[in-house]
Amino acid sequence: MSISLRCPPSQALSSFSFQGRNSRLISTASDVHFNFRSSFPHIRASSSSSSSLDAGLSTELDAVSSFSEIVPDTVVFDDFERFPPTAATVSSSLLLGICSLPDTIFRNAVDMALADSSCCELENSELRLSCFFNKALVNVGGDLAKMVPGRVSTEVDARLAYDTHGIIRKVHDLLKLYSEIDVPPERLLFKIPSTWQGIEASRLLESEGIQTHLTFVYSFAQAAAAAQAGASVIQIFVGRLRDWARNHSGDPEIDDALKRGEDPALSLVSKAYNYIHKYGHKSKLMAAAVRNKQDLFSLLGVDYIIAPLKVLQSLKESAISPDEKYSFVRRLSPQSAAMYNFTEEEVCVFSNFPFIHCPSSSVLFCETDIDSTG
Repeated sequence: MSISLRCPPSQALSSFSFQGRNSRLISTASDVHFNFRSSFPHIRASSSSSSSLDAGLSTELDAVSSFSEIVPDTVVFDDFERFPPTAATVSSSLLLGICSLPDTIFRNAVDMALADSSCCELENSELRLSCFFNKALVNVGGDLAKMVPGRVSTEVDARLAYDTHGIIRKVHDLLKLYSEIDVPPERLLFKIPSTWQGIEASRLLESEGIQTHLTFVYSFAQAAAAAQAGASVIQIFVGRLRDWARNHSGDPEIDDALKRGEDPALSLVSKAYNYIHKYGHKSKLMAAAVRNKQDLFSLLGVDYIIAPLKVLQSLKESAISPDEKYSFVRRLSPQSAAMYNFTEEEVCVFSNFPFIHCPSSSVLFCETDIDSTG
């Protein structure tokens, strides 16, 4: 699963296949057992969460929310009362979910896009469909911006993953549509695949003051390059990376984690977090595809954790006493990141990127003859 980001960029990631949000990697091998060195807090589910809260107890959800921002992972945000989201993502998967649920609160936004006269007038069918799709994304994104206090991330067409200028044009088009419905740029992120071309597009967009959200990060090389490019948010899929590790061998990054007795997915999140904070990058790290409470507990301290509703419900129904909440330990912090030591190879893997500079503490280990063509 390690992805080399050395030149030529067109070959570095050409063999990597991105999976859609609804895709699943089916595990046919036996389970891989990881030896976690740190213990996790004891989980105690209450029989009645309301009575426990009445008695002055808090919940596990309250405890973990003090370390990381917990964001519900759901297709359609219709259940705001149980788990009010602080941020949201609008994507093709979300639009599909809206179309499959006629009574959803966002259906009108999609219907308005499909009735847009400027799109209907386009003679080219491909351009017409693209117009409808962009309008639907922005209409739903605009509705979400009114409902969440944080930022709304809008997916950029994954078919543009290897087209830097195509990504930039698409973001500019979406940004123009958002401005027409009075959604300010500071409320927006644009979700881009972390190919070399996507990372370069992120760098250029961020230099314009446009916030980007780099996704499909499955290796440390991608995570560090995304941080160096100045991406506002970097997203790592914990569950998907673990699925890959169970079905493949021979990958150095995964094998090294397994030799240390670590879960390769959790290890990547920890390493990326440490890199971002050790070298002072502005990026926020998002751990997605978190499938159980044990994963969530081991990631406390990361900026964002995307958790499914069943995990959030379990956390909410598990009451803890005031003393028990102190058993929850922050696993990731800027202080611990400052003490983390990266190898020479980890620092020098990025020396062929024209926009990446070696950390000052490791400059002696890095090459200086950078090809300006990338």
